[in-house]
Amino acid sequence: MDKNLEISLLFDFYKDMLTDTQQQAVSLYYNDDLSLKETADILGMSRQGVRDALTRAKTSLFEYEEKLSLCARFDKTSVELDSILQCTQQIEELSQDEKLLTLVKSINESVHRLYETEV
Repeated sequence: MDKNLEISLLFDFYKDMLTDTQQQAVSLYYNDDLSLKETADILGMSRQGVRDALTRAKTSLFEYEEKLSLCARFDKTSVELDSILQCTQQIEELSQDEKLLTLVKSINESVHRLYETEV
C-alpha cells in the first residue's frame, strides 16, 4: 500500500489521539496534498516545524495501529462482510424458497447495518 494512503487511513481511525497541530498538519499535507511550505504557511509554522509534527504524528499513528489494530480489523471485517453479501446474492439467485429468501434478506440487512456501524 502507498505510504501516503496508509497514513491517511490510519489518520481516519486515530486522528483524535493526535495533538491539534499534528491533526492539522496531517490533514493539510496528506489529505489536501499540500506541500510542506504551503502547510507551514497555513499553520503559521516553519517548514521544519511542520516536518517535525508530521514525523511525530506518523510515528504515533503506526504505534496506535500496532497496539489497537483498528484499521486491520476494519479491513478484515469489510472483506468478511463482502463475502457474506456475495454468498447471500448467490442464494437469492438459486433459491425459490420464500422462507430462505426472507432469511437472506434479514442477513443482508444485518450486514448493511454492520457496514454503517464500521464506517
